Amino acid sequence: LCVGTYFIRVLGITGGYHRYFAHKTYKTGRVFQFVLAWIGCSAVQKGPLWWAGTHRRHHRYSDQEGDPHSPKEGWYYSHQGWVFDSRWEGTPSDVIKDFSRYPELVWLNKNHWVPPLVLAILCGVVGGFAGLVWGFVVSTTLLWHGTYLVNSLAHLWGSRRYETTDTSRNNLWIALITCGEGWHNNHHHYQASARNGFFWWEVDVTWYVLKALSWVGVVRDLRVPPASVLEGRGGKAALAKAA
Repeated sequence: LCVGTYFIRVLGITGGYHRYFAHKTYKTGRVFQFVLAWIGCSAVQKGPLWWAGTHRRHHRYSDQEGDPHSPKEGWYYSHQGWVFDSRWEGTPSDVIKDFSRYPELVWLNKNHWVPPLVLAILCGVVGGFAGLVWGFVVSTTLLWHGTYLVNSLAHLWGSRRYETTDTSRNNLWIALITCGEGWHNNHHHYQASARNGFFWWEVDVTWYVLKALSWVGVVRDLRVPPASVLEGRGGKAALAKAA
């Protein structure tokens, strides 16, 4: 139960909050859009408009003044401390106007506690007190820190294929526990891609799930990096290896 609720909600964050709401790397219908928002909310990381708007702000000011969670403010601050900083409490509506026009998303953003409560009750029904502890409490705590690692260690530990204006890095271990978000240098190099693992050897479970959903028509128009983007610093050698 712990593993299941962890990875389902990881996908809600990576495939929903991040690659859909924050970066619009693919398209889907209004119903599945709400499903993505609901699953993301159940991860107890606030609402979709707050999360996506804050993430867009991160990219706008990455590792500069105005970045909500830059490691330049210290490792702990970028990992978790920023969550308690009152400067980032409100939804940055100026950068999330596109999704703010959906009343159901506005409602969910305001009442983001509803999906976690429903999940906690379901875990208790399925497994009693142990189900509540492992399926919700432990799973949620692990999920928080898995997400935080992308903000902190993925800017401090790993390799840099591309020269970006920030400190983003690629890290296999973070990619494994976050379903592909550890390819952070790739992502900062080209944010518009639904695929963070640019090459076949870069494990990106979120991309595999999105690709499978596209085969049955749930999502569509998945955006991937063109060859010109892949041919950044170190990219030509990687392309040759992929071929």
